[in-house]
Amino acid sequence: MSKKITAAITAVGGFVPEDRLTNFDLEKLVDTNDEWIRTRTGISERRILKGEGKATSDLVVPAVKELCDKRGIDPMEIDCLIVGTVTADMLFPSTANIACDKLGAKNAWGFDVSAACSGFLYSLTLGASLIESGRYKKVVVCGADKMSAIVDYSDRATCIIFGDGAGAVLLEPDEDGYGIQDSLLKSDGSGCNFLHMKAGGSLRPSTIETVTAKQHYIYQEGQPVFKFAVKGMADVSAELLERNSLTGDDIAWLVPHQANLRIIDATANRMGLPKEKVMINIQKYGNTTAGTIPLCLWEWEKQLKKGDNLVLAAFGGGFTWGATLVKWAY
Repeated sequence: MSKKITAAITAVGGFVPEDRLTNFDLEKLVDTNDEWIRTRTGISERRILKGEGKATSDLVVPAVKELCDKRGIDPMEIDCLIVGTVTADMLFPSTANIACDKLGAKNAWGFDVSAACSGFLYSLTLGASLIESGRYKKVVVCGADKMSAIVDYSDRATCIIFGDGAGAVLLEPDEDGYGIQDSLLKSDGSGCNFLHMKAGGSLRPSTIETVTAKQHYIYQEGQPVFKFAVKGMADVSAELLERNSLTGDDIAWLVPHQANLRIIDATANRMGLPKEKVMINIQKYGNTTAGTIPLCLWEWEKQLKKGDNLVLAAFGGGFTWGATLVKWAY
């Protein structure tokens, strides 16, 4: 009898641009200060992708290249590339399609997933299902966003939060029980009003009026989003543990979406996890939307041990949220 196939993470890659935008830089742009930003968000600086013609695919490509180098594979071996992003290079073709061309991944098909800050988790679940089907052997899942492209740097409510970056994981078949164990994903479209981009889609196509009215930037109502995020991320993470008969003692690491330090703390507390079991890099990179969770895995990779139980948790605009249980494979 053949063993059950699971999708194991076998390599991780990441990329953040060199240019830093610090809280002190933002003090010169809007009415804010370093202490206010740090105490409310935990962020000290964020990375910004600068340069003519640079787009989200230019964050994806180096992250995937690093992953291939670590695993010792050629991009031609990739079967599929899934990119979670809300800052696609263009409406079509997909960023995944463009990135495959830049990578030379000629044998891969690919697509983008739009789920805001939950984009990586949604993509990971899809990627895992492709591996579990037995039809694909190497699926790359990437979370990437060039948030600086849709941030209004005169809006102090949003410009302090977001940065640019990308992280990617390689999924391969495993028959020893490692990899993606379970996912609990949620969505609630009634949250749209609190966090969205007003124009640029089929509802409000781009016009000179929408551009002048600054409707192509992130719009966020902080308080309701914060309230929903705290409850959503904490509840779904606790439910995932319960569903798998686990407690905080069984979890080696919480890998939370880096939206706000207070949301991260609330999620850890709900799961009964001490701070030393929580991956936090928001102070360096801010909120890179779909990029935050894989960037954490990238930074903590050397500290992860084979068999470690990880809970990945996210909350994003829409609203979208979820948690995924992973047994580390190497």
